[in-house]
Amino acid sequence: MKTRMKRNLTFILIGFCLAGSVACAHPQKNETQKPNKQVTDTLQHPTGAAKKLAERLKRKGITDKRVLAAIGNVPRHLFIDERLAEYAYLDRPMPIEKGQTISQPYTVAVQTELLKLKPGEKVLEIGTGSGYQAAVLCEMDAEVYSIERYQELHLQAKETLNKLGYYPRLFFGDGFEGLPQHAPFDKILVTAAPEKIPEKLLNQLKIGGWMVVPLGGRQGQKMTVIKRIGNDKFRESEHGDFIFVPMQKGTDE
Repeated sequence: MKTRMKRNLTFILIGFCLAGSVACAHPQKNETQKPNKQVTDTLQHPTGAAKKLAERLKRKGITDKRVLAAIGNVPRHLFIDERLAEYAYLDRPMPIEKGQTISQPYTVAVQTELLKLKPGEKVLEIGTGSGYQAAVLCEMDAEVYSIERYQELHLQAKETLNKLGYYPRLFFGDGFEGLPQHAPFDKILVTAAPEKIPEKLLNQLKIGGWMVVPLGGRQGQKMTVIKRIGNDKFRESEHGDFIFVPMQKGTDE
C-alpha cells in the first residue's frame, strides 16, 4: 500500500487542490499536556508557517483565540508525507495512508471551535487519522481519547504524536462503537461522515455535553452539533456544508 501511494502522491495532491474547500478527517490525565515549548519550537516549520496559517484562518472567520493558538503551535508538516511538506500550510486537505486525508485546516478550526472546549474537558475523537486533530486538542489542554479503525494509521499517529510530546489515549477499534468503557465524555468530535447519527456515541455523552459531526452521504454533509439535554433528549443545530470521507464500520488490520 505504501509503495502504491508514494507513486501517486503527486496526482492525489493535484486532485485535492482542484477540489478547493474539501475536508477529509490517555495515559494519566497529566500526560496529555502540551509538549515542552523548546521541543515544539525546534520542530516548527522554519518559516513559522503554522502561525501564519492561524492568521489566515482568523481572517476567514475563526474567532476562538485558543483554537488559533493551538493550530499555530502544531507542526502540520510532520503529520503528512515529507515530500508534501511544502504544501502542509496551504488551506487544503492532504492525502495520508489508506485512502484517508488530513482535514483542511479551516475544517479542523471550525470543528474545534464548535466544541467550545474548556481546559480539562474529556473529549472523544472518532477517526484519529494522522493525529493532527488530536494534537490540536492536546494543545487546548483537553483530556483526549481517540479511536481509529485502520491499524496502520493508529500506529503511525501514535508514533508521530509521542515524538512531538503529545500523549492522548489512542485506541484501535470501530468508531461506531465509541469507547463506552471510558464514557461519559464532555464532547465528542467525529472526523468522518456517517449518514445517520451514531446512536451509541450519543449515549456516551454527558448530559450537557455535545457532539460535532458531519452528517450526510458522499455528495456532502451538514456540520451538525448534537447537544444532550436529558437522558433521552437531544437538540441539533447545523453549521454549514462540508465534504468528508465516509465513516465506515469495523476495523482494518
